[in-house]
Amino acid sequence: MMTKKDIIALPNPHLRQKSQRVHIITPEIEKLITNMQSATLDWEDSRPHELGVALAAVQVDELKRVIIIRNDFDDKDDRTFMALINPEIIKHEGKTLYDHEGCLSVPDIYGYVPRSSKIRVRALNEKGHEVRIKADGFLARILQHEIDHTNGVVFIDHIKNQDAFFSLTDDGKLEKIDHDKIAKNSILW
Repeated sequence: MMTKKDIIALPNPHLRQKSQRVHIITPEIEKLITNMQSATLDWEDSRPHELGVALAAVQVDELKRVIIIRNDFDDKDDRTFMALINPEIIKHEGKTLYDHEGCLSVPDIYGYVPRSSKIRVRALNEKGHEVRIKADGFLARILQHEIDHTNGVVFIDHIKNQDAFFSLTDDGKLEKIDHDKIAKNSILW
């Protein structure tokens, strides 16, 4: 089983690489999905104010187009996930909305990120059957974030304004990061 220590972070160059399509769902892919879930939950268990909502395989250093998404974002006791294999956005809809995002591979940095308010996604489930998802709100944001990972894109790549970076305080609130601190952080630029 993987743990939070198996989650790679910037500046690891693998996070900037495109992941490969999965052609056959093998026992190794099934194990990868289980390992991704355990790493996400282990990370969550170490963070009192955060929820592990999703993870892409590249974040555990596997360049495969596999993502997991928590089944219930409102219930921290529901520790189940759905897996999507070869997910792709087939349509962006609605308007562009800005909201805060964080990432297990960009430790302790959050950003105010633009995303489409609605999307349509096509993927395979764990049994190899095609699924189509119409998503809006938080689910649409998460899907865009994770599918970006499969394309070598990290959420900070969408932020053009240096005033849009934040950190989490000890009591779980977001506060702007000082501009000088951002300038010194080599993973951002």
